[in-house]
Amino acid sequence: MGKKDAKRQRQATDSAAANGDAPHSGGELAERVNETAALEQYWELGRRSHPGKPPKNYHYVEELAKLQFEMLKLQEWVRRKGLRVCVLFEGRDAAGKGGVITRITQSLNPRYCRVVALGTPTERERGQWYFQRYVAQLPAAGEIVLFDRSWYNRAGVEHVMGFCTAQEYDDFLRACPAFEEMLIRSGMVLVKYWFSVSDEEQERRFQERMRNPVKRWKLSAMDLEARRRWVDYSRAKDAMFAATDTRTSPWNVVDADDKKRARLNCIAHLLTQVAYHDMVPVEIDLPPRQGDQGYKRPKFSKQKFVPALY
Repeated sequence: MGKKDAKRQRQATDSAAANGDAPHSGGELAERVNETAALEQYWELGRRSHPGKPPKNYHYVEELAKLQFEMLKLQEWVRRKGLRVCVLFEGRDAAGKGGVITRITQSLNPRYCRVVALGTPTERERGQWYFQRYVAQLPAAGEIVLFDRSWYNRAGVEHVMGFCTAQEYDDFLRACPAFEEMLIRSGMVLVKYWFSVSDEEQERRFQERMRNPVKRWKLSAMDLEARRRWVDYSRAKDAMFAATDTRTSPWNVVDADDKKRARLNCIAHLLTQVAYHDMVPVEIDLPPRQGDQGYKRPKFSKQKFVPALY
């Protein structure tokens, strides 16, 4: 299939996703049973994929669409090969981690890509091995898991706010590199991102959240306290990097003062972390609808419709 055909297929896919099209729940079970075999015929395997450099006068939306299409190929490659991909997103409050995660997952199949954002540990979890509740969320074969904050909470908020003891903090810094090396040696692809934002830009974003009622929920009392302890968090981040920025599991720092550039740079880098092959969607024919065979739809008056306010 040519580039134009692939582009038309992508546009059709993006349009369906934008309109919220999804399979009817009645056919979901059959769809899952046949899914693996069905997906195989929707893609043509090409050579190793090498996303090109963007033009100097690139347009943000166009570049984002290209990267999201590449992420679709990467996801299909991960599913086919049974790879396990784990991506950690850490950084200052209001650094844009959530925005990048949203753009990554926007066009992906949620059955094979999921986001983990754990809340405050329960009383039972506090009595577990520290890494235990995170291990339960790690990817299985064919999955991509994105951690919106991760086990590095202990090196950041827990340490600065006094939610862990000095001994627990020291134990974490010693154990974390070995824990991550164990994951990588098991065959997992582990990628760690730190979103770096300047003092001035974070303040501007906090002010925006305070004024914007739609974004106000993003601003918590903990965020305000973290803002007050900016230097303490800086020291904690430096100590964390010194202990866990290893050759086996390095930190990848994203300059996040410009949100749009940060999104594009992060996704483009993520695409280089898995040696996936080009996956081109093939053209498919829509089968004819089954005949009525005497079926009569129930009267509209017998069904409770949502009021048509728009």
